[in-house]
Amino acid sequence: MRVGMSTIAVPGLRPTARTPRRRGHAGCCVRDITSNLDDLVPLALATGNITATRRALLAALSLAIAGSAWAAGPDPSETAITLPDGVKWVAWSGLPPHSGEMATLYGGLDAPGPYLVLMKWYPGYASAPHSYATDRLSLVLSGIWWVNSGADFDPDATVPVPAGGFVRRVARTPHYDGVRKDAREPAVIALFGIAPVELRLVDPTKPPWRSFPA
Repeated sequence: MRVGMSTIAVPGLRPTARTPRRRGHAGCCVRDITSNLDDLVPLALATGNITATRRALLAALSLAIAGSAWAAGPDPSETAITLPDGVKWVAWSGLPPHSGEMATLYGGLDAPGPYLVLMKWYPGYASAPHSYATDRLSLVLSGIWWVNSGADFDPDATVPVPAGGFVRRVARTPHYDGVRKDAREPAVIALFGIAPVELRLVDPTKPPWRSFPA
């Protein structure tokens, strides 16, 4: 008798061909077990091996219940999961097309409270010098992120931070960052902090972005 990916050996019972069921259906395993009752009960009476048959049935039912719970997944009100396909990237306003994007996973940059967002810089672009009202904690997830501090944009003074690197931006200190033009891929950075961030450009008369040469 087969339950999910496991096979329960029941003494004297030969495997029977059954119509395959789609994996992940919460009720399929239970139906498979209960449909075998017609085989198990006569077999137990005929062989007299009721104890062994009952043990096999209980084990199969346990696996069926566990499989059903796995298929249903955790309660979203207690454990919220966003898979990569569900991350919604949005292009930054005021920047050239295909230069930078952001995806909000928790909270928001303007709503009071903690936030978690993903930032993506494409090769050849960087931010203009700016600051935030609160500390920002940054973890590079992929690519190479080039960063520096200061009120004047100087791409040659930036330093590379590869995937796995951590950067803390101290509140109200000017800084800038981006990805060099010759990079093979964008840089994706996870950003943590307390909102509202109150982004302020050092020179608001200029665009909020800069070209980042190779």
